[in-house]
Amino acid sequence: MIAETRPRRSVLYMPGSNPRALEKAKTLAADGLILDLEDAVAVAAKPDARALVCDAVKDGGYGAREVIIRINSLDSPWGRDDLKAACDAAPDAILLPKVESAAMVQDVARLMKEYGAPDKTRIWCMMETPRAMLTAAEIAASSDRLACFVMGTSDLVKDLHAHHTEMRLPVVTSLGLCLLAARAENIDILDGVYLDLNDDDGFRASCRQGLEFGFDGKTLIHPKQLDGANEVFAPSPSDLEFAGRIIAAFAEARAGGQGVVLVDGKLIENLHVDNARRLVALSEAIKAMEA
Repeated sequence: MIAETRPRRSVLYMPGSNPRALEKAKTLAADGLILDLEDAVAVAAKPDARALVCDAVKDGGYGAREVIIRINSLDSPWGRDDLKAACDAAPDAILLPKVESAAMVQDVARLMKEYGAPDKTRIWCMMETPRAMLTAAEIAASSDRLACFVMGTSDLVKDLHAHHTEMRLPVVTSLGLCLLAARAENIDILDGVYLDLNDDDGFRASCRQGLEFGFDGKTLIHPKQLDGANEVFAPSPSDLEFAGRIIAAFAEARAGGQGVVLVDGKLIENLHVDNARRLVALSEAIKAMEA
């Protein structure tokens, strides 16, 4: 659906009711910021948080960071007002909680048009319930506004009556279903949060596992996790060096009319060249963002 090369290595949740946090976010090395009106905000504080977040987005100052507003569900007392205010604030995306069907996304897309949301404001979907896992494919294909899946593994583990484990075996099937659906529709997908802020080694291992699964980045709950996610989900110097040699060798072979390309004794095909170009494009996008 949405074809773009945009770094989403690190996407940090920020509580929408905390003005100091919203201001601090402007200085953090995050690729994206989720300004949260849902889980991070107490019931009594939701109207004030809505105004605070939307004013912050309108005022700007977040630089190249992608700014996303997570609203409350439309069937909650705050969801419609959240959506209308978010459309007026015009963030990069609006994150929908507990999406379980294509119809839910389509209803929001229709309302966004009615509320005057600009074309740049995309839809992101929290994938965090068993039903969402079973309908991931239809959700991914639901709207041209849809740009990203966000795994809500904490809620998912709870609903599955499962456990958080080191290898995440209880949710591997769910992660795989959402990854397949996202890639089939050419949208990005972000891994769920890592909850133990005192376990740096475990966090980095979780990032590496997410990268190996195919995720574009990781959602985070604390700024101390930014460096690890940014490092793991960025192409390494050795990755880029090999990618450059693949691209050059393939172009040289094609120019010479050769059908077989070997790099370091490995057979190179179109799929390897496509992935090499993706890594180079991602690296260039990261450099542009950091500049």
